[in-house]
Amino acid sequence: MKKIGLYFGTFNPIHAGHLIIANHMVEYSDLDEIWMVVTPHNPFKNKSSLLDNHHRFEMVYKATEAYEKIKPSDIEFKLPQPNYTVYTLAHVSEAYPKNEFCLIMGEDNLKSLHKWKNYQTILEHHHIYVYPRISSGENAHDFKHHPKIHRVDAPMIEISSTMIRNGIKKQKNIQPLLSKEVWKYLDEMNFYKK
Repeated sequence: MKKIGLYFGTFNPIHAGHLIIANHMVEYSDLDEIWMVVTPHNPFKNKSSLLDNHHRFEMVYKATEAYEKIKPSDIEFKLPQPNYTVYTLAHVSEAYPKNEFCLIMGEDNLKSLHKWKNYQTILEHHHIYVYPRISSGENAHDFKHHPKIHRVDAPMIEISSTMIRNGIKKQKNIQPLLSKEVWKYLDEMNFYKK
């Protein structure tokens, strides 16, 4: 049985920070693989800066090709929208019964976990691997000693996709923040330039 960590994100675009965290999680925990789950465009939100699903998936595919233990995933594209993590976890667990699925999230998301749909169900059936984020505020629900929540001492990464999109718009050189393949794709497609 493989232990797979699901790392959800819009990945708009996927950047070095995402890869550093995913790679650290798979190398320094008991996870066998990380699936980078590209979250689909929410039809109820007008987000003009969000690239189409297939473009974001293509970038994740290009960015992870060189990593044996990190895979791109479009599982949420086929699920009804709007979608909740609890449903995605139920779906993958049913579709791949030979694997154990865990959730990967930043410390900032853990603080709002108690507001997630059916969060108790998630904790009942899945482990959560948390990476540190610089964030303020106390944890309303103290998950500090929860047996299913594991903190992984990953590097603090403060790169954001927003910062990258803004940099491209302002014609800054942001190449070091992206993998070569993703930069090439973005540049050729003229993404985020307007």
